[in-house]
Order: sequence, then structure tokens, then C-alpha cells
Amino acid sequence: MKVTVEKLSEEPYASILCYPRPCKAEVRKRLVELRRLGVTAVEFCGEKEAFGIHVLGKGCVGIVTIAYVNGEKVALKIRRVDADRKGMQREAEMLRKANSVSVGPKLLGVSANFLVMQFVDGELLPEWLRTRRSKADVRTVLRDVLEQCWRLDAAGLDHGELSHAPKHVIVGKNDVPFIVDFETASVNRRPSNVTSVCQFLFLSGEVAGRVAKKLGLEDEKAVVDALRCYKRHRTRENFEEVLEACGLLHNIIRF
Repeated sequence: MKVTVEKLSEEPYASILCYPRPCKAEVRKRLVELRRLGVTAVEFCGEKEAFGIHVLGKGCVGIVTIAYVNGEKVALKIRRVDADRKGMQREAEMLRKANSVSVGPKLLGVSANFLVMQFVDGELLPEWLRTRRSKADVRTVLRDVLEQCWRLDAAGLDHGELSHAPKHVIVGKNDVPFIVDFETASVNRRPSNVTSVCQFLFLSGEVAGRVAKKLGLEDEKAVVDALRCYKRHRTRENFEEVLEACGLLHNIIRF
């Protein structure tokens, strides 16, 4: 359902624009922001719902929808009026830092209440794993995810949510993974992206069990030991020991 910016002042769209408590003054203010960002329309679709309207995502900070800028499809994050932060600038700064090491969807624009990003058309990692039978495909994608986490660690940026990553890694077209949602990211705590994502992918939970079966991994202790060494000394050599323990060492993608 594609709606032009002019019609977003009407219900039920106004309730999404100012979720969960719309008011006319705030709607008018946000429409001005959208126009300044070059947004011409918003498309409501996805598995989540807000006031009966389908959206891509709904969280404590914002609602995520598809939008259009210069005719191109983008992702639009809308700050909730009851969010625990006054604006979207800090999240934009974290995403910009991730982009500087080729991680995350590309930041395209930001205002007080909106974040405009590259739209990643794909599947969440757990869903992608359910549909893939090729060991080579799984190894390539997981290796790419870990390489991205290594670059975040090296940049001093901690994502903060990768030990619970089912919603934070999207595998796009051509099986290219994207780490998304940097709203809780920080440069003020010790980065633990590699260790966190390895916990999710190789050590605990349903996804780890599926990965182990797909890759034929049997030595969980080797992964734990390699992560322990990496945590003490975050060197490239120790990172490659983690890759080897996870069965991902060969054909490393270097940046």
C-alpha cells in the first residue's frame, strides 16, 4: 500500500507517523521533515502491524517502513513519540561509523524523527538458513558476517545486540549479509561483536544447532577456546583461529 506524503496526514497513516499517540501539530512537523529528506511516498507492507497497518518492523524506538526518494526504494525508520531518546542523530552517527568499515545498510539521510537508509530486500538469517542446503553457501555467508563483526571490533563500535541476532542480520540478494539496527550501538564500551555473534551462530540456541549440523561442526570446545583467546587479544591472527574453529577459515575475504 503506497501512500503519498500528502496523504500521510490522514488516518490511519498519521497514527503510524506519530506512533503511538498522534497529534496534528506533530504530524505537520514530521511531514516537513519528510519533504526535506526528499521522501515522496511511504509503502506499508511487512509482517509486523501497527494500528492494523503492515510495517517492516516495530520496536521500542521506532517503526520501519519502505519509503521512496527520487523514485528509489529506501528504508525509513520513524521515531516513536514515546521513544526513550529525543532524536535519531545518535543512531545515524553509529550507522555512519559502521558504514565507514563497509558494514550495515548505507545511511542516506537523517532528521530529528527519521532515519533514511538503504533498503535491504532479503530474509532474516534464521529464515535464510532454513531454505539453504548448500554447505558452501552457508560457509560463505557466515564467514562474511564474522568478517563484518571483525571490522566493527577493529573500529571500536559495539553493536550491542548480536548475541540475540535473529532480527539483526538480513541476507540480501546474491546472498550478501547485512548487519542492521544500530540503535543500541556504542563506541563507549568494549566491542564484542565477534564473540556475541559466535555465541548466537555456533554455541547456543536453535540457530547454532542448525549451523553445526549444516557445517558438520562437532568441537564446541575449540570454538570456546578460540573465542577466549580472541577476547583477551583482539588480533587478526586470533580472529582467524576463531574462523578455523568455526569451520570458516578457507577462502577468507580480505578487505
